[in-house]
Amino acid sequence: MAALRRSGDEPFLLAVEAQGRKDPDKPASRAYYASYLLAKYRLQPMLLVVCQDRATAEWAARPVRFGPPQWPLLTLHPLVAGPHNMPVLTDPAEVRKDLALATLSAITQAANPDIGAILKAMTHVLRDTPAVLANPIVELIAQGLGTYPAAETWRKLVAVDLSFYKSPLSDELRAEGEARRAAEDVLDVLAERGIAVPEAVRERVTGCGDPETLRHWLRRAVTAPSAEAIFADE
Repeated sequence: MAALRRSGDEPFLLAVEAQGRKDPDKPASRAYYASYLLAKYRLQPMLLVVCQDRATAEWAARPVRFGPPQWPLLTLHPLVAGPHNMPVLTDPAEVRKDLALATLSAITQAANPDIGAILKAMTHVLRDTPAVLANPIVELIAQGLGTYPAAETWRKLVAVDLSFYKSPLSDELRAEGEARRAAEDVLDVLAERGIAVPEAVRERVTGCGDPETLRHWLRRAVTAPSAEAIFADE
């Protein structure tokens, strides 16, 4: 939620919500928290609903009226962003013109066949964007892509193209990369010594995300008589 104002306009509150499927209970809950925001902050609220499929977006965009038909009390009419009304931005020059629009585009076009080019254009521009602005965009796109395959594409692009950024996602990616390399070192040492590595040991090593533990296992792998022995003191 953010308070926004264009030059010369009255400020308003923008609430952003993701909508993954049609939910008949949503209109009532949206009416409730829109009224709550107005009562608490004394600013006019606006609701932006972000969808990743057209059917849900068109459903969410329909005005909903509350009250008796002969005397409606209020009408809920959210602003909806979906793949049908958001542009497909694969040109970094277009992304640079409006980062907020480009971010919405990247999230709503998660299922688009061109999503790889869309995300690549984003990282191209974010490389030259101040970290105070780029980092929230990195995190917002990561959350917005959810469980779509594009989420893993985004993580890889951030790891490679934006490796110098400091943000929760980039820190997580660097930690994952460090752990993966350390696990490979443990297995490589055992293989070089001719030690058979059972599948259970391999899974435990590659599944470990703690670099310090992996370094400990690596030291033991140099002299351990068997693969299982690297865990002997645990």
